[in-house]
Amino acid sequence: MSVLLPIYPLQSLARSKRLFPVRTRSKPVCLALTNAQTNGGDQEEKVVIVGAGIGGLATAVSLHRLGIRSVVLEQAESLRTGGTSLTLFKNGWRVLDAISVGPQLRTQFLEIEGMVVKKEDGRELRSFKFKDDDQSQEVRAVERRVLLETLASQLPPQTIRFSSKLESIQSNANGDTLLQLGDGTRLLAQIVIGCDGIRSKVATWMGFSEPKYVGHCAYRGLGFYPNGQPFQKKVNYIYGKGIRAGYVPVSTTKVYWFICFNSPSLGPKITDPAILKKQAKELVSTWPEDLQNLIDLTPDETISRTPLVDRWLWPGIAPPASKGRVVLVGDAWHPMTPNLGQGACCALEDSVVLANKLANAINGGTESIEVAMESYGSERWSRAFPLTVRANLVGALLQWENPLVCSIRNNIVIPKLLRLGPMLEHTNFECEPLFVSKS
Repeated sequence: MSVLLPIYPLQSLARSKRLFPVRTRSKPVCLALTNAQTNGGDQEEKVVIVGAGIGGLATAVSLHRLGIRSVVLEQAESLRTGGTSLTLFKNGWRVLDAISVGPQLRTQFLEIEGMVVKKEDGRELRSFKFKDDDQSQEVRAVERRVLLETLASQLPPQTIRFSSKLESIQSNANGDTLLQLGDGTRLLAQIVIGCDGIRSKVATWMGFSEPKYVGHCAYRGLGFYPNGQPFQKKVNYIYGKGIRAGYVPVSTTKVYWFICFNSPSLGPKITDPAILKKQAKELVSTWPEDLQNLIDLTPDETISRTPLVDRWLWPGIAPPASKGRVVLVGDAWHPMTPNLGQGACCALEDSVVLANKLANAINGGTESIEVAMESYGSERWSRAFPLTVRANLVGALLQWENPLVCSIRNNIVIPKLLRLGPMLEHTNFECEPLFVSKS
């Protein structure tokens, strides 16, 4: 399914008259000394990234590769390495290669060869091999913890400031942004990049609405097989009526799984792993035993239940991606449902596109910082908005409860009409390796 949508209108933003230092020859850009003090006692920073998730760390690494230092504020006491895994398609790997962390990650995770679609009774409806349609396709499920730790390891010491919760944001007349932290610290930043996730305070300050609940929730977990997991290197999908599940090998000992189910309301927040496991197993009590066993073999710290949300960036209604010299990346800007496996991939794409445009502006390019951010917003909107809409519609179709619709899906659409090539066309994305220019 393809979505054709209009181009996002750019909005005129005030231009800053403040100039950034220009890099000379091959020396890295030195934008500021950490913790420099203004006359008023505020700490001055040139580039501040809010949030040390995938988008925030990838943006920091991308800027670092281009010789631009940044400070990353993270409200937690350490990296948020809990949770399960995420699936990265070839567009995600293109970015990881561009910032020189792809080879390090590939050695730790299995390359997935294809996918199998089944009914809830275990009968196979269709199978695909990823490279049959696209030799360049690359699919791996990556542990979130390992990805975050790998990205963080690429940054200079003291780049990430933990226990730094953003409390308020205020812009001043010359375009700088004052960030007030929970511990009383005040940072005066020339550039602010909001990577603080679906509950982004930066996005709220910029006028964005809260992400909208889409009507279904997901249980997720990471099964652990100490003596080796038994599955082939394939993504396994199981479709029922108003419920679907899936699992995919991550490594030789770990397997990621999910169960997505319809729910008219969010329901009470439950964190007890025993209750979560019990509820998840009850949903698929008559489904294949492999799924039941996976849930049983899931360590308590990896199981979760979350509502699925997204935000549609309607042109002319949603604010632009930037406001002055404040800009958004990833889920803070365009949260999307996981039905296409593109949330993390899109955040990674955002990071390299924004870093390139900012580096060109900072290092004496013809564009101002504000114009560079506008250009980023326009380019990335035309990519992110259609993916958000498509992911939502795919999820809605797969969550149908009507028996007739499900029968058509299982007997006609999947076996006879589904084509893998068009379905994964959105994973096409190219970017060049990031490095400091010697010109």
